[in-house]
Order: sequence, then C-alpha cells, then structure tokens
Amino acid sequence: MSDLPLSPDDVAEIVALLDGGGYDRLDIRTTRFRLRVNRDGAGWTQDWDLSESDKPAAAVAAPVAVVVPEGLSGIAAPLPGTFYRAPSPGAPPFVEVGDTVGPDTVVGIVETMKLMNPVHAGTSGVIAAILGDNAVMVEKDSILMHVRAQ
Repeated sequence: MSDLPLSPDDVAEIVALLDGGGYDRLDIRTTRFRLRVNRDGAGWTQDWDLSESDKPAAAVAAPVAVVVPEGLSGIAAPLPGTFYRAPSPGAPPFVEVGDTVGPDTVVGIVETMKLMNPVHAGTSGVIAAILGDNAVMVEKDSILMHVRAQ
C-alpha cells in the first residue's frame, strides 16, 4: 500500500467536485481513512486520518514535543504531515529563534496530501525554540516551536 490512501487521480476528482460545485465542506469516511475538507475565504483546508490498520509504520513520526515549559507557549502542528520551515527549498526560514511573531505570523507549512497548510503562531511573542526539523513528518498537535510572551 502507498503512504496515502488516495491516488493523485482520486485527489484530482475530489478537487474537481469541490471547485465545480457550491460545496463548502466535504467529509469522506471509509474503512481505511477519513478526509474532511473545508472551504474558507483563502481556499481549502483539510484534515484526514488513516485507520489504525492502514497507518504505515513510518508515515507519521512521534510528536516533536507535547510538553511546553512554564512561561512559554507552544505552536502546534494543525494536522499531520510534513513540516517545512521555509516556503520553498533554498528559501530562508519563515522564522528563526529570536524573531518576534504575532498571532497571524506564518511560522511554517505542513504539507498533507499535496496541500500546503500554513502554520500560524497563534500568539504574540518571541520565538524561544524551534523543535521541528525541516522536512520531517509530524503528528497533529505536535509542538513545533516555543514562544515567549513579550
């Protein structure tokens, strides 16, 4: 079995259905996976889960971190996928330790099923630590960065 429960043709068909219709939400549930797709003002967001029996052993890594030290806030992965610190290969990272961020600051990207999903800081402060390495698989809610409030 491939790492993903859907083929590129399946994804293209789903996108065509969504773009061609007036749908704002789609929830596909099978015995192998569940895919939830929502339209918002900026485009499409999605969340998916594999059934326990179909999860490839190396498809999703253990959480980067789940405990946030006292006095810090955590920036968590919004969904499972590959975490990227930069917008493209060779580009500078979105943020570095010591950078000031606001709630809407994009600090990374999580790629899931060929969709690039921005990771927003969600809080104001200074990046205190970057826990997520570039181009690694992360689980939903894995702590990718720590932020110290200003």
